[in-house]
Amino acid sequence: MYHLYILECSDKTLYTGITTDLKRRVGEHNSSKLGAKYTAARRPVRLVYSRKFKNRSAASKEESRIKKLKRIEKLKML
Repeated sequence: MYHLYILECSDKTLYTGITTDLKRRVGEHNSSKLGAKYTAARRPVRLVYSRKFKNRSAASKEESRIKKLKRIEKLKML
């Protein structure tokens, strides 16, 4: 099972990613070097959206689609 997620950073920007363990990954973004470079400078982050997918391919396709959206379009999704 894969999770697509969107985080809101402390500077109100949005970060989109995928993972197999949502709780662990959000924790990594908030407190370890394993989180993304982007979120490391914008802590704390808050989970604002998640969706489950059966496989990595489907999750990656949706992640790519969302990353191409404008901020206003992403906010409408939430």
